[in-house]
Amino acid sequence: MAEKKNDQQAQQSEETKATAKQAPKDDKNKKESATSQVDELKAQIKDLKQQLDEKDDKYLRAEAEIQNMTTRFKKEQAQLLKYDGQDLAKSVLPVLDNLKRALTIEVTDENGKQLKKGIQMVHDHLINALTDHGITEIEAEGKPFDPTLHQAVQTVPVKDGQEADTVVQVLQAGYQLKDRVLRPAMVVVAQ
Repeated sequence: MAEKKNDQQAQQSEETKATAKQAPKDDKNKKESATSQVDELKAQIKDLKQQLDEKDDKYLRAEAEIQNMTTRFKKEQAQLLKYDGQDLAKSVLPVLDNLKRALTIEVTDENGKQLKKGIQMVHDHLINALTDHGITEIEAEGKPFDPTLHQAVQTVPVKDGQEADTVVQVLQAGYQLKDRVLRPAMVVVAQ
């Protein structure tokens, strides 16, 4: 029995030694495993931070684009409001030209005078309505020629008292809506 006991003790001693030898290997494996897990987690964190930075960048760019679009929309809307009625004004200008032509006709009888007075009233009301909406006639006669406001259709030699590049006659009145030219004045320029 003593031998059996010694054998058991020897066997336990060998198992203890084997376990003792295996323990450092297990600890080493656990450390390596933990290190590799930490490295994987660090890589994941780095990747997630990169993705977050990309999303932040996209978000900021989208936000800036939205602000730019809003600003552009507001500018366009302000332009539309500023020049509202431009097409209508362009359509009315030939009517105004015809009224001016009718007013240049000389009349001698009473009926003609009454008709001319009525045409003058319509002309004046139309001018007032256009002026109320920011549409004004471009002053041209006697002014220096400006190609942004005037369209030269004829040139004449300079006469006494005239300066070169000056408008001497207006063939058709020009009009502008605020600061935009609706129709340039057709003029004769002294050269």
